[in-house]
Amino acid sequence: MNFEESKKYLYGLGNEVLAMKLGLENIRTLLAALDNPEKKYMKVQVAGTNGKGSTVAFLESICASAEIKVGATTSPHLISITERVRIDGEEISEKDFARCATVIRETSEKLVEKGELETVPTFFEQVTAIALYAFAEAEVELAILETGLGGRFDATTAANSEIAAITPIDYDHQQILGNTLEQIAAEKAAIIRSDTRVVSAPQKAEAEKVIYGKCREVGAEPIWAIPNVRLIEKVGDGTLYLSFNTKKTNYKAALRIQGRHQWTNAALAVCIAEILCDFNFRISKESVENGLETAEHKGRLEFWFNHKGFNILFDGAHNVAGAKALKEYLDEFVSEPVTMIFAAMNDKDLTEIGDILFPKASNLILTKPENQRSMDTAELLKFVPENLDKEKVFVTETVEESIRKANEISWKNELILITGSLYLVGEAQKLLNNQSQI
Repeated sequence: MNFEESKKYLYGLGNEVLAMKLGLENIRTLLAALDNPEKKYMKVQVAGTNGKGSTVAFLESICASAEIKVGATTSPHLISITERVRIDGEEISEKDFARCATVIRETSEKLVEKGELETVPTFFEQVTAIALYAFAEAEVELAILETGLGGRFDATTAANSEIAAITPIDYDHQQILGNTLEQIAAEKAAIIRSDTRVVSAPQKAEAEKVIYGKCREVGAEPIWAIPNVRLIEKVGDGTLYLSFNTKKTNYKAALRIQGRHQWTNAALAVCIAEILCDFNFRISKESVENGLETAEHKGRLEFWFNHKGFNILFDGAHNVAGAKALKEYLDEFVSEPVTMIFAAMNDKDLTEIGDILFPKASNLILTKPENQRSMDTAELLKFVPENLDKEKVFVTETVEESIRKANEISWKNELILITGSLYLVGEAQKLLNNQSQI
Protein backbone atom coordinates (compact mmCIF):
# COMPACT_ATOMS: atom_id res chain seq x y z
CA MET A 1 0.00 0.00 0.00
CA ASN A 2 1.08 3.57 -0.58
CA PHE A 3 0.31 6.22 2.05
CA GLU A 4 -3.15 7.12 0.72
CA GLU A 5 -4.06 3.44 0.44
CA SER A 6 -2.85 2.77 3.98
CA LYS A 7 -4.98 5.64 5.34
CA LYS A 8 -8.03 4.44 3.45
CA TYR A 9 -7.54 0.91 4.76
CA LEU A 10 -7.05 1.97 8.39
CA TYR A 11 -9.97 4.41 8.42
CA GLY A 12 -12.07 1.70 6.80
CA LEU A 13 -11.66 -0.35 9.97
CA GLY A 14 -14.07 2.02 11.72
CA ASN A 15 -13.98 4.87 14.20
CA GLU A 16 -11.26 4.28 16.77
CA VAL A 17 -13.71 4.72 19.67
CA LEU A 18 -16.96 3.37 18.20
CA ALA A 19 -15.23 0.30 16.70
CA MET A 20 -13.09 -0.29 19.77
CA LYS A 21 -12.96 -3.85 21.09
CA LEU A 22 -12.12 -4.42 24.74
CA GLY A 23 -9.40 -6.99 25.36
CA LEU A 24 -5.73 -7.58 24.64
CA GLU A 25 -5.93 -10.96 22.91
CA ASN A 26 -5.92 -9.60 19.34
CA ILE A 27 -3.04 -7.16 19.79
CA ARG A 28 -0.96 -9.75 21.66
CA THR A 29 -1.52 -12.31 18.92
CA LEU A 30 -0.56 -9.72 16.30
CA LEU A 31 2.59 -8.65 18.16
CA ALA A 32 3.65 -12.29 18.60
CA ALA A 33 3.28 -12.84 14.84
CA LEU A 34 5.53 -9.80 14.31
CA ASP A 35 8.21 -11.40 16.54
CA ASN A 36 7.28 -9.14 19.47
CA PRO A 37 8.91 -5.88 18.38
CA GLU A 38 8.00 -4.30 21.73
CA LYS A 39 10.55 -6.51 23.50
CA LYS A 40 13.45 -4.90 21.67
CA TYR A 41 13.52 -1.64 23.66
CA MET A 42 12.47 -0.26 27.02
CA LYS A 43 9.04 1.31 27.40
CA VAL A 44 7.20 3.90 29.47
CA GLN A 45 3.40 3.74 29.38
CA VAL A 46 1.50 6.91 30.32
CA ALA A 47 -2.12 6.55 31.44
CA GLY A 48 -4.50 8.98 33.14
CA THR A 49 -7.27 11.38 32.17
CA ASN A 50 -5.62 14.74 31.51
CA GLY A 51 -2.03 15.54 30.67
CA LYS A 52 -0.98 12.25 29.04
CA GLY A 53 0.10 13.85 25.78
CA SER A 54 1.87 16.73 27.53
CA THR A 55 3.75 14.33 29.82
CA VAL A 56 4.82 12.32 26.78
CA ALA A 57 5.96 15.54 25.05
CA PHE A 58 8.02 16.67 28.05
CA LEU A 59 9.64 13.26 28.54
CA GLU A 60 10.30 12.79 24.82
CA SER A 61 12.00 16.19 24.67
CA ILE A 62 14.10 15.44 27.76
CA CYS A 63 15.26 12.13 26.27
CA ALA A 64 16.06 13.75 22.92
CA SER A 65 18.14 16.38 24.75
CA ALA A 66 19.98 13.52 26.47
CA GLU A 67 20.66 11.98 23.02
CA ILE A 68 18.61 8.90 23.81
CA LYS A 69 17.09 7.37 20.68
CA VAL A 70 13.43 7.68 21.56
CA GLY A 71 10.11 6.75 19.98
CA ALA A 72 6.71 8.10 21.02
CA THR A 73 3.16 7.22 20.08
CA THR A 74 0.21 9.47 20.94
CA SER A 75 -3.45 9.84 20.01
CA PRO A 76 -5.51 11.22 18.49
CA HIS A 77 -3.74 13.01 15.65
CA LEU A 78 -4.72 16.51 14.58
CA ILE A 79 -3.89 16.74 10.88
CA SER A 80 -1.96 13.67 9.72
CA ILE A 81 -2.04 10.12 11.01
CA THR A 82 1.77 10.19 10.92
CA GLU A 83 1.66 12.39 14.05
CA ARG A 84 0.88 9.22 16.01
CA VAL A 85 4.37 7.76 15.45
CA ARG A 86 7.44 9.87 16.25
CA ILE A 87 11.09 8.86 16.27
CA ASP A 88 13.64 11.25 17.75
CA GLY A 89 10.96 13.93 17.84
CA GLU A 90 10.11 13.68 14.13
CA GLU A 91 6.92 12.27 12.67
CA ILE A 92 7.37 9.06 10.73
CA SER A 93 7.51 9.68 6.98
CA GLU A 94 4.46 8.85 4.88
CA LYS A 95 6.53 6.27 3.00
CA ASP A 96 7.68 4.51 6.17
CA PHE A 97 4.20 4.67 7.69
CA ALA A 98 2.71 3.04 4.59
CA ARG A 99 5.39 0.33 4.55
CA CYS A 100 4.82 -0.53 8.22
CA ALA A 101 1.05 -0.39 7.79
CA THR A 102 1.35 -2.87 4.90
CA VAL A 103 3.29 -5.31 7.08
CA ILE A 104 0.74 -5.02 9.88
CA ARG A 105 -2.20 -5.46 7.47
CA GLU A 106 -0.72 -8.49 5.75
CA THR A 107 0.19 -10.10 9.08
CA SER A 108 -3.32 -9.43 10.44
CA GLU A 109 -5.02 -10.91 7.40
CA LYS A 110 -2.83 -14.03 7.51
CA LEU A 111 -3.76 -14.55 11.16
CA VAL A 112 -7.44 -14.44 10.19
CA GLU A 113 -6.84 -16.86 7.30
CA LYS A 114 -5.13 -19.30 9.68
CA GLY A 115 -7.95 -18.98 12.20
CA GLU A 116 -5.71 -17.48 14.89
CA LEU A 117 -7.86 -14.32 14.87
CA GLU A 118 -11.60 -14.08 14.22
CA THR A 119 -11.32 -10.62 12.67
CA VAL A 120 -8.50 -8.26 11.80
CA PRO A 121 -7.42 -5.99 14.69
CA THR A 122 -9.10 -2.59 15.06
CA PHE A 123 -7.83 0.78 13.87
CA PHE A 124 -6.19 1.61 17.19
CA GLU A 125 -4.70 -1.86 17.58
CA GLN A 126 -3.14 -1.73 14.13
CA VAL A 127 -1.81 1.82 14.58
CA THR A 128 -0.30 0.78 17.92
CA ALA A 129 1.32 -2.20 16.19
CA ILE A 130 2.62 0.10 13.44
CA ALA A 131 4.28 2.28 16.08
CA LEU A 132 5.83 -0.61 18.01
CA TYR A 133 7.07 -2.21 14.77
CA ALA A 134 8.51 1.09 13.49
CA PHE A 135 10.33 1.66 16.79
CA ALA A 136 11.99 -1.74 16.53
CA GLU A 137 13.02 -1.05 12.94
CA ALA A 138 14.53 2.30 13.99
CA GLU A 139 16.32 0.56 16.89
CA VAL A 140 15.06 3.02 19.48
CA GLU A 141 16.37 2.66 23.02
CA LEU A 142 13.16 3.85 24.65
CA ALA A 143 9.51 4.05 23.58
CA ILE A 144 6.97 6.31 25.29
CA LEU A 145 3.42 5.06 24.84
CA GLU A 146 0.37 7.23 25.48
CA THR A 147 -2.60 5.10 26.53
CA GLY A 148 -5.54 5.63 24.22
CA LEU A 149 -8.46 5.02 26.59
CA GLY A 150 -8.49 3.58 30.08
CA GLY A 151 -5.62 1.15 30.48
CA ARG A 152 -6.81 -2.36 31.34
CA PHE A 153 -7.79 -3.21 27.76
CA ASP A 154 -5.89 -0.55 25.83
CA ALA A 155 -3.64 -1.83 23.04
CA THR A 156 -0.59 -0.03 24.44
CA THR A 157 -0.87 -2.12 27.61
CA ALA A 158 0.05 -5.24 25.63
CA ALA A 159 3.59 -3.86 25.31
CA ASN A 160 4.22 -4.61 29.03
CA SER A 161 6.07 -1.38 29.76
CA GLU A 162 8.76 -1.37 32.41
CA ILE A 163 7.56 1.98 33.79
CA ALA A 164 3.88 2.76 34.37
CA ALA A 165 3.12 6.47 34.77
CA ILE A 166 -0.29 7.89 35.71
CA THR A 167 -1.34 11.49 35.16
CA PRO A 168 -4.22 13.09 37.14
CA ILE A 169 -7.36 10.95 36.96
CA ASP A 170 -10.73 12.61 36.51
CA TYR A 171 -14.14 11.98 34.97
CA ASP A 172 -14.20 11.17 31.24
CA HIS A 173 -15.56 8.37 29.03
CA GLN A 174 -17.82 7.26 31.88
CA GLN A 175 -19.94 5.14 29.52
CA ILE A 176 -16.88 2.92 28.99
CA LEU A 177 -14.75 3.30 32.11
CA GLY A 178 -17.40 3.61 34.82
CA ASN A 179 -19.41 6.29 36.56
CA THR A 180 -17.32 6.69 39.72
CA LEU A 181 -13.77 7.97 40.12
CA GLU A 182 -12.85 4.65 41.77
CA GLN A 183 -14.05 2.69 38.73
CA ILE A 184 -12.22 4.97 36.31
CA ALA A 185 -9.04 4.82 38.39
CA ALA A 186 -9.23 1.01 38.52
CA GLU A 187 -9.25 0.84 34.70
CA LYS A 188 -6.19 3.07 34.51
CA ALA A 189 -4.32 1.50 37.42
CA ALA A 190 -4.69 -1.89 35.70
CA ILE A 191 -1.50 -1.09 33.74
CA ILE A 192 0.44 -1.68 37.00
CA ARG A 193 2.14 -5.08 37.19
CA SER A 194 4.49 -6.71 39.68
CA ASP A 195 7.47 -6.01 37.43
CA THR A 196 6.73 -2.32 36.77
CA ARG A 197 8.13 0.80 38.35
CA VAL A 198 5.09 2.92 39.18
CA VAL A 199 5.05 6.71 39.22
CA SER A 200 1.97 8.86 39.62
CA ALA A 201 1.03 12.50 39.69
CA PRO A 202 -0.91 13.59 42.80
CA GLN A 203 -4.45 12.23 42.69
CA LYS A 204 -7.83 12.87 44.25
CA ALA A 205 -8.33 10.75 47.36
CA GLU A 206 -10.54 8.17 45.63
CA ALA A 207 -8.06 7.58 42.80
CA GLU A 208 -5.05 7.58 45.13
CA LYS A 209 -6.65 4.84 47.23
CA VAL A 210 -7.18 2.69 44.12
CA ILE A 211 -3.57 3.15 42.95
CA TYR A 212 -2.23 2.25 46.39
CA GLY A 213 -4.51 -0.80 46.44
CA LYS A 214 -3.33 -2.02 43.02
CA CYS A 215 0.30 -1.54 44.02
CA ARG A 216 -0.22 -3.56 47.23
CA GLU A 217 -1.97 -6.28 45.20
CA VAL A 218 1.00 -6.79 42.86
CA GLY A 219 3.80 -5.88 45.27
CA ALA A 220 4.84 -2.60 43.67
CA GLU A 221 5.88 0.58 45.48
CA PRO A 222 4.39 3.77 43.98
CA ILE A 223 6.48 6.90 43.58
CA TRP A 224 4.48 10.12 43.85
CA ALA A 225 5.67 12.91 41.57
CA ILE A 226 4.73 15.80 43.83
CA PRO A 227 5.00 19.02 41.77
CA ASN A 228 7.30 20.99 44.08
CA VAL A 229 7.31 23.89 41.66
CA ARG A 230 7.95 27.58 42.28
CA LEU A 231 7.27 30.45 39.89
CA ILE A 232 10.43 32.52 39.42
CA GLU A 233 9.00 35.02 36.94
CA LYS A 234 6.58 35.50 34.07
CA VAL A 235 8.74 35.83 30.97
CA GLY A 236 5.92 37.14 28.76
CA ASP A 237 3.36 35.75 26.29
CA GLY A 238 2.23 33.24 28.90
CA THR A 239 5.69 31.71 29.35
CA LEU A 240 6.56 30.95 32.97
CA TYR A 241 10.10 30.55 34.31
CA LEU A 242 9.91 27.84 36.96
CA SER A 243 11.96 26.05 39.58
CA PHE A 244 11.39 22.29 40.00
CA ASN A 245 12.69 20.71 43.21
CA THR A 246 13.12 16.95 43.51
CA LYS A 247 14.91 14.79 46.08
CA LYS A 248 17.89 14.66 43.71
CA THR A 249 18.32 18.24 42.52
CA ASN A 250 16.74 21.53 41.47
CA TYR A 251 15.84 22.28 37.85
CA LYS A 252 15.02 25.66 36.33
CA ALA A 253 13.21 26.05 33.01
CA ALA A 254 10.91 28.36 31.07
CA LEU A 255 8.15 26.12 29.74
CA ARG A 256 7.14 26.66 26.12
CA ILE A 257 4.04 24.55 26.75
CA GLN A 258 1.77 27.01 28.51
CA GLY A 259 -0.62 26.86 31.44
CA ARG A 260 -0.08 26.36 35.16
CA HIS A 261 -1.73 22.92 34.91
CA GLN A 262 1.34 21.83 32.94
CA TRP A 263 3.47 22.08 36.07
CA THR A 264 2.07 18.73 37.23
CA ASN A 265 2.78 17.10 33.86
CA ALA A 266 6.31 18.52 33.71
CA ALA A 267 7.02 17.35 37.26
CA LEU A 268 5.81 13.85 36.35
CA ALA A 269 8.09 13.80 33.29
CA VAL A 270 11.05 14.92 35.43
CA CYS A 271 10.33 12.13 37.92
CA ILE A 272 10.19 9.55 35.11
CA ALA A 273 13.50 10.88 33.73
CA GLU A 274 15.13 10.40 37.12
CA ILE A 275 13.78 6.84 37.29
CA LEU A 276 15.20 6.15 33.81
CA CYS A 277 18.65 6.88 35.25
CA ASP A 278 18.15 3.76 37.41
CA PHE A 279 17.88 1.82 34.13
CA ASN A 280 21.30 3.07 32.99
CA PHE A 281 20.05 5.93 30.85
CA ARG A 282 22.30 8.97 31.19
CA ILE A 283 20.16 12.07 31.64
CA SER A 284 21.89 15.15 32.99
CA LYS A 285 20.36 18.12 34.78
CA GLU A 286 21.04 20.19 31.67
CA SER A 287 19.18 17.67 29.48
CA VAL A 288 16.15 17.84 31.76
CA GLU A 289 16.11 21.64 31.74
CA ASN A 290 16.62 21.89 27.99
CA GLY A 291 13.98 19.24 27.38
CA LEU A 292 11.41 21.07 29.49
CA GLU A 293 12.10 24.32 27.67
CA THR A 294 11.94 22.94 24.13
CA ALA A 295 8.98 20.56 24.50
CA GLU A 296 5.97 21.30 22.30
CA HIS A 297 2.47 19.84 22.26
CA LYS A 298 0.18 20.55 19.34
CA GLY A 299 -3.38 21.61 20.01
CA ARG A 300 -2.89 22.39 23.70
CA LEU A 301 -2.78 26.14 24.37
CA GLU A 302 -1.18 26.51 20.95
CA PHE A 303 -1.20 29.92 19.27
CA TRP A 304 -1.44 30.56 15.51
CA PHE A 305 -1.99 33.71 13.46
CA ASN A 306 -4.26 33.63 10.42
CA HIS A 307 -3.94 35.69 7.26
CA LYS A 308 -6.58 38.15 8.45
CA GLY A 309 -4.42 39.13 11.40
CA PHE A 310 -6.36 37.30 14.11
CA ASN A 311 -4.61 35.61 16.99
CA ILE A 312 -5.94 32.04 17.23
CA LEU A 313 -5.64 29.85 20.31
CA PHE A 314 -6.24 26.10 20.05
CA ASP A 315 -6.93 23.98 23.11
CA GLY A 316 -8.52 20.54 23.22
CA ALA A 317 -10.43 21.08 26.47
CA HIS A 318 -12.78 18.11 26.12
CA ASN A 319 -13.65 17.39 29.76
CA VAL A 320 -14.30 19.29 32.99
CA ALA A 321 -10.69 19.24 34.19
CA GLY A 322 -9.50 20.51 30.81
CA ALA A 323 -12.15 23.23 30.80
CA LYS A 324 -11.09 24.42 34.25
CA ALA A 325 -7.44 24.54 33.18
CA LEU A 326 -8.31 26.55 30.07
CA LYS A 327 -10.44 29.01 32.07
CA GLU A 328 -7.61 29.53 34.57
CA TYR A 329 -5.25 30.29 31.70
CA LEU A 330 -7.68 32.76 30.12
CA ASP A 331 -8.26 34.45 33.48
CA GLU A 332 -4.53 34.92 34.01
CA PHE A 333 -3.19 35.74 30.56
CA VAL A 334 -5.99 36.91 28.24
CA SER A 335 -7.43 40.38 28.70
CA GLU A 336 -8.92 40.92 25.22
CA PRO A 337 -12.39 39.70 24.14
CA VAL A 338 -12.67 36.08 23.05
CA THR A 339 -14.60 34.69 20.09
CA MET A 340 -15.02 31.02 20.94
CA ILE A 341 -15.57 28.23 18.41
CA PHE A 342 -16.77 25.14 20.25
CA ALA A 343 -17.63 21.55 19.36
CA ALA A 344 -17.77 18.27 21.26
CA MET A 345 -18.29 14.57 20.77
CA ASN A 346 -21.76 13.16 21.48
CA ASP A 347 -20.65 11.10 24.51
CA LYS A 348 -19.88 14.23 26.53
CA ASP A 349 -21.99 15.76 29.28
CA LEU A 350 -21.38 19.44 28.64
CA THR A 351 -23.41 20.85 31.53
CA GLU A 352 -20.41 21.76 33.68
CA ILE A 353 -18.07 22.39 30.73
CA GLY A 354 -20.54 24.89 29.27
CA ASP A 355 -20.92 26.66 32.62
CA ILE A 356 -17.13 26.95 32.89
CA LEU A 357 -16.18 28.01 29.37
CA PHE A 358 -19.12 29.66 27.59
CA PRO A 359 -19.27 32.76 29.86
CA LYS A 360 -15.67 33.54 28.77
CA ALA A 361 -16.88 34.14 25.19
CA SER A 362 -17.82 37.56 23.85
CA ASN A 363 -19.10 35.58 20.85
CA LEU A 364 -19.85 31.85 20.95
CA ILE A 365 -19.89 29.83 17.72
CA LEU A 366 -21.12 26.24 17.92
CA THR A 367 -20.15 23.85 15.15
CA LYS A 368 -19.83 20.19 14.14
CA PRO A 369 -16.58 18.53 12.94
CA GLU A 370 -16.59 15.83 10.26
CA ASN A 371 -16.55 12.97 12.75
CA GLN A 372 -19.37 10.49 13.19
CA ARG A 373 -19.16 10.93 16.96
CA SER A 374 -19.68 14.72 16.76
CA MET A 375 -22.54 16.20 18.75
CA ASP A 376 -25.26 17.93 16.69
CA THR A 377 -25.35 21.70 17.07
CA ALA A 378 -28.99 21.52 18.18
CA GLU A 379 -27.84 19.41 21.11
CA LEU A 380 -24.91 21.76 21.83
CA LEU A 381 -27.36 24.64 22.16
CA LYS A 382 -29.00 22.93 25.13
CA PHE A 383 -25.82 23.47 27.15
CA VAL A 384 -25.58 27.23 26.61
CA PRO A 385 -26.23 28.94 29.98
CA GLU A 386 -29.59 30.74 30.24
CA ASN A 387 -28.02 34.08 31.10
CA LEU A 388 -25.77 34.18 28.02
CA ASP A 389 -26.76 36.84 25.46
CA LYS A 390 -28.39 34.79 22.68
CA GLU A 391 -27.48 37.46 20.11
CA LYS A 392 -23.85 36.52 20.74
CA VAL A 393 -24.45 32.81 20.06
CA PHE A 394 -24.08 31.52 16.50
CA VAL A 395 -24.65 28.07 15.02
CA THR A 396 -22.66 26.72 12.05
CA GLU A 397 -22.88 23.23 10.59
CA THR A 398 -19.27 22.95 9.40
CA VAL A 399 -15.91 23.90 10.86
CA GLU A 400 -15.04 25.91 7.75
CA GLU A 401 -18.25 27.93 8.18
CA SER A 402 -17.42 28.53 11.84
CA ILE A 403 -14.00 29.97 10.97
CA ARG A 404 -15.54 32.25 8.35
CA LYS A 405 -18.09 33.43 10.92
CA ALA A 406 -15.35 34.10 13.48
CA ASN A 407 -13.41 36.18 10.95
CA GLU A 408 -16.58 38.09 10.13
CA ILE A 409 -17.73 39.00 13.65
CA SER A 410 -14.42 39.44 15.48
CA TRP A 411 -12.63 42.72 16.03
CA LYS A 412 -8.94 42.91 15.18
CA ASN A 413 -7.87 42.74 18.84
CA GLU A 414 -10.05 39.74 19.62
CA LEU A 415 -8.70 36.30 20.30
CA ILE A 416 -10.31 33.43 18.38
CA LEU A 417 -10.38 30.39 20.66
CA ILE A 418 -11.02 26.98 19.07
CA THR A 419 -11.79 24.44 21.76
CA GLY A 420 -13.94 21.61 23.09
CA SER A 421 -12.64 18.72 21.02
CA LEU A 422 -9.28 17.73 19.59
CA TYR A 423 -11.11 16.61 16.46
CA LEU A 424 -12.34 20.21 16.04
CA VAL A 425 -8.81 21.51 16.64
CA GLY A 426 -7.35 19.15 14.04
CA GLU A 427 -9.94 19.93 11.38
CA ALA A 428 -9.59 23.68 11.97
CA GLN A 429 -5.80 23.53 11.72
CA LYS A 430 -6.03 21.54 8.50
CA LEU A 431 -8.35 24.18 7.01
CA LEU A 432 -6.20 27.06 8.25
CA ASN A 433 -3.13 25.55 6.62
CA ASN A 434 -4.85 26.65 3.41
CA GLN A 435 -5.80 30.07 4.79
CA SER A 436 -6.51 31.78 1.49
CA GLN A 437 -9.77 29.82 1.19
CA ILE A 438 -11.17 30.97 4.55
